[in-house]
Amino acid sequence: MPGSAISAFDLALPTLDTAGLERPEVLAAIREARSEHWLARTPIGFMLTDYRDAVAVLRDRKFHSALSLLPEMAGLEPDKYMQNRRRSILAMEGDEHARLRRLVAPAFTPTATDRLRPFMREVVSALVDEVVGQGRCEFVADICEPYPIPIICELLGAPKEDWKLFSEWATDIFRIFNQDLAADLPAIERASGQLEAYVLSMVEQRRSHPSDDLLSSLIAIEEAGDRLSSEELVMLAEAVLMAGTDTTRNQLACSVALLSEHPDQWALLADRPELAPRAVEETMRYLGAVRGTVRVASVDIEYRDVLFPAGTIVSIALAGANMDPEVFASPDTFDITAERDAVQMTFGSGIHFCMGAALARAELQEALPLLARRMPDLGRDGPVEWKPSTFGIWGPARLPLRFRPPAP
Repeated sequence: MPGSAISAFDLALPTLDTAGLERPEVLAAIREARSEHWLARTPIGFMLTDYRDAVAVLRDRKFHSALSLLPEMAGLEPDKYMQNRRRSILAMEGDEHARLRRLVAPAFTPTATDRLRPFMREVVSALVDEVVGQGRCEFVADICEPYPIPIICELLGAPKEDWKLFSEWATDIFRIFNQDLAADLPAIERASGQLEAYVLSMVEQRRSHPSDDLLSSLIAIEEAGDRLSSEELVMLAEAVLMAGTDTTRNQLACSVALLSEHPDQWALLADRPELAPRAVEETMRYLGAVRGTVRVASVDIEYRDVLFPAGTIVSIALAGANMDPEVFASPDTFDITAERDAVQMTFGSGIHFCMGAALARAELQEALPLLARRMPDLGRDGPVEWKPSTFGIWGPARLPLRFRPPAP
């Protein structure tokens, strides 16, 4: 009956604190907490650990993105922070969010991204050409870092030679998710300012000389009367940069690090490139670059007879959802040939589902079989150096690999 829900704060719940833990320890802690209750208490609020709850809460529009709370959680004054920061589409809700998402969504449909697939193959082939004769590489620096940025440049209509600028901006802007906002804020604001100046210059050029690119399309919508401001154009360009770069390069590194531990499946992927879509989904399920997300109750919310008062922070363990035995049969088994009954959760769900999911899937689907074919007998050439567990978008910082070079 209405009003009978028990406040989450009054429940006897397992405590779950994953700070500083490595992935196996995190998954073990999630399994233990899940065995006691579907909800766990964390240092900042509560956490959901299973698949069905994750989907339900992410699709509940009363649970808002907690991105706007990052300054407060970092001990910063929100007003001072927001004076120097454009409001991101990632932090918007309701009609405002729906409008902007609708405008940019056509650029990220599977059909729209498919036209970039030949260019993706061209980019990754050129990167492999640089290292294949050596029989070894540092995969993050040699392949992952430079791979997605030229594709974003192509999408936006920026010169390909500017990829290093975009890469540096993406790296610094993404520091917002690394749980050290007070220290990272100068770098974030500097990168945002430089990106803003660059995009505003492009906007002025495209107004008089439109081209077949996303920015020209967005400008045309603005001039058709939808009142898309220059500030919104800059913000959307930043969102495109974020949606199409850091997730892809970290996930590619995670996927190849994982496949390097399964040489039989690497060889299978080389022989059967049609397995690429399954390989992408399985590597993202088993070792996702985005392991969690955070929501805040915008009003008092009752879910499963539990009351989450307005302002309650709820974390969603995407990595835990991806290993939920109630949804995935044999979740601890990595198998790129498996037909899973559920969609992996690394891209999220609901209205904040990753805007660049189709683009990221295409980039990974094109890269993995090509790499498997051209880098046979793949193995580690030293220890993997992983990024700190506090990073919101996570993966190897260094991934030294060896492989069989082509015959002379």
